[in-house]
Amino acid sequence: MTTLRVALVQEASDTDPGANRARLEQLVPEGHDLVVLPEAFARDFGPAGSDVSADAEPVDGPFGSEVARVARERRTTVVAGMFETGPDPERPWNTLLVRGAAQAEYRKIHLYDSFGYRESDRLSAGEPTPAVVEVGGVKVGLMTCYDLRFPELARLLVDAGAELLVVPAAWVAGERKVEHWRTLLRARAIENTVYVAAAGQPAPRYSGHSMLVDPLGDVLAEAGDEAGLVAGVVDLARLAEARRTNPSLANRRL
Repeated sequence: MTTLRVALVQEASDTDPGANRARLEQLVPEGHDLVVLPEAFARDFGPAGSDVSADAEPVDGPFGSEVARVARERRTTVVAGMFETGPDPERPWNTLLVRGAAQAEYRKIHLYDSFGYRESDRLSAGEPTPAVVEVGGVKVGLMTCYDLRFPELARLLVDAGAELLVVPAAWVAGERKVEHWRTLLRARAIENTVYVAAAGQPAPRYSGHSMLVDPLGDVLAEAGDEAGLVAGVVDLARLAEARRTNPSLANRRL
């Protein structure tokens, strides 16, 4: 059955978009079918409440063009976060780009109005439509950071065929935050019998711990707090076996 080689790039983005673009070629490794970079990699959020609108771009702007070029060069598919210009020039979208062997965009649905933050003051929410794209024969559902706290989105993605959930994030550090991150990633995998691949930005500002989790909740690869890369394999035979072992999707009554 189909397998997909996945790399998770745990790197901090800068508030200088040019610096982040220049690092893409260095950071996207060879030899993987899918490479996932964190949320807001094109331009970091900056201090809480910062206005990021001046650095928003169209999806085919400088950042998107460089992501596509590097993906072609590496013969892979890259997922990376950016701020995308939208109808409200002062409140761009928080967007995931998928470029390479597959192409898609996903605009973050759930904005981070929590733990003292007000992401909706500076950003616009995307339409609540599940985004699923096929990469190397595997159906990939897209989520961003705070979306992870909403199990209904993960279930909608799986109902739309997703076999792997990809979660780029800038998961802000703090008390219990790593525990929440690890627990929620494993929960989304277990309750949906689906792979979860999450790439976060590292400490000290963010929580790190990028992870690949299998459909029974086993952690196949995990980073620590610091910058780095972790990799693993999504195996649809393993997914099928997990769903035979735990047929919770088939047993649903709601």
